[in-house]
Amino acid sequence: MTDTTAVITEKRGQAFWITINRPEKRNALNGDVIAGITKGYRDAHDDKDVRVIVLTGAGDKAFCAGADLQNSGAAFAMDHSKPNVDYADLLRLSQNATKPAIARVGGVCMAGGMGLLCMTDMAIAADHVIFGLPEVKVGVFPMQVLSLLQRIAPPRLVNEWALTGEPFDAKAAQAAGLLNYVVPAAELDAKIDWLIGRIADKSPTAIRRGKYAMRAIAAMSFDESIAYTESQIALLAMTEDAKEGLKAFGEKRKPVWTGR
Repeated sequence: MTDTTAVITEKRGQAFWITINRPEKRNALNGDVIAGITKGYRDAHDDKDVRVIVLTGAGDKAFCAGADLQNSGAAFAMDHSKPNVDYADLLRLSQNATKPAIARVGGVCMAGGMGLLCMTDMAIAADHVIFGLPEVKVGVFPMQVLSLLQRIAPPRLVNEWALTGEPFDAKAAQAAGLLNYVVPAAELDAKIDWLIGRIADKSPTAIRRGKYAMRAIAAMSFDESIAYTESQIALLAMTEDAKEGLKAFGEKRKPVWTGR
């Protein structure tokens, strides 16, 4: 039976909040959670008024502690008739998203939770949060998480985290590039609101096309990348938002974005 309360979504102004709602299970991942986050991403993109996605976990104990190991066989089971698994499809969806996402990390972030952290564009954590890839302690490995993590953190650190399974703190996570900001827990929401504000007053067209381009050039050589981006800036300059932005700059006023 599907648990429709495993993930709660809420629109707060121009931000779309996706909250994993299993605090009694340290917001562990199961099928309902993955489905709920996936639906949240899609709903956020279907709403033209949404400018930012915020992904977080309920309570102050955990952001996400990884797969729900209560039913250990089910946690890593796969329908071999399907080429993809749902968690991997969620990571794919996040990387093709054209609206920016922020991870609000108020509690422990482990294993599959690290994948959720890495799939967002920016992240803010409370200073007491502990991170880790403990999969080797239960005989598995953070396979899918590595697909994103290795593009963010230094290889030597990723090796240590994945091969030892030992936890690390928020200061180390920030130094490794996993976090934009680390703040006291009491200041976490204020910092999230501040970052939302820095995004929501910018051109949605520029952000949409910019995220698309950033994704496209990630695996390109320099020559391929520069050729692609020189054509992209020419296309972007033809949009209504670009014309409005330049006009507003000349008139010394705030631009009125249409997102077109």
